[in-house]
Amino acid sequence: MAKTYNELYLAMRRALKEAGVEEYALEARCLLAQGAGYTDAQLIARMYMYAGDEAEKAAGELLQRRLSGEPLAYIAGKWEFYGLEMIVTPAVLIPRMDTEPLVFTALDILKDVSEPRILDLCCGSGCIGCALGVNLPKARVIFADISSEALSVTRKNISLHRLNSRAVALEADALAPPPLRMQNFGLIACNPPYITEAECKTLDTSVRDWEPMLALDGGKDGLVFYRSVLQNWKSVLKDGGWIIFEVGEGQAADVRALLLEAGFHNLGCTLDTLSTERVIYAQKKKPIPTDSEEM
Repeated sequence: MAKTYNELYLAMRRALKEAGVEEYALEARCLLAQGAGYTDAQLIARMYMYAGDEAEKAAGELLQRRLSGEPLAYIAGKWEFYGLEMIVTPAVLIPRMDTEPLVFTALDILKDVSEPRILDLCCGSGCIGCALGVNLPKARVIFADISSEALSVTRKNISLHRLNSRAVALEADALAPPPLRMQNFGLIACNPPYITEAECKTLDTSVRDWEPMLALDGGKDGLVFYRSVLQNWKSVLKDGGWIIFEVGEGQAADVRALLLEAGFHNLGCTLDTLSTERVIYAQKKKPIPTDSEEM
């Protein structure tokens, strides 16, 4: 017997609620809209119309994927970050609101820079670099990641947001010295893997079983990437340039100490929506001119 979209929605909502999905109503609507091939607004306008067999079957298949634990973002193939739609696949972390403070901190630092040159290191989907590129129309952005699969997603997002003329995605390892062609950046934005080895084993299954461990595992103490970036990548930052890190809960003090040890100054932090120190930033010192240089 044919069912209306509203009947399908109510059944999907009930199934997700019983499975313990927190945002069951929102997710039911998203899955149904995708299965039916409609936007959210188009679906709402058709809620009391009958759904065809194909739409019902497609929505049912999407629902089963969600009930198996697959994140909604991977099912949808997209997710919103800083007001932008970002393409996502299981090759990249799902962009999170926790990372948005890094973007507005960078935008504040660069507000008076006419043509900033930015490196999005450990870029994943490229959400940080794309947000900066869209909001800074004269910025040039280099995206770097060790994963070729992640860079494929990054390039799609660069194209989606029409940044091709001033952005490029390159393969590079944050745990190794940078390629010689990467030089003279005014800002490095880096959201590295920072979860400890022990914590990786206890992550929620929706993260541990679906998102790339390569983008999560920060080593025994969660600080491996911070140490390497400050040791190996400091040279690509021009004097007076800024580095901005996202940090895990409880890591801010350790990352501050590493920045000071590496010779940075003007340290600061930005809190997330839960008042956790989420972003740590610092400036690379300019060399003090010698007497002969002043003459």
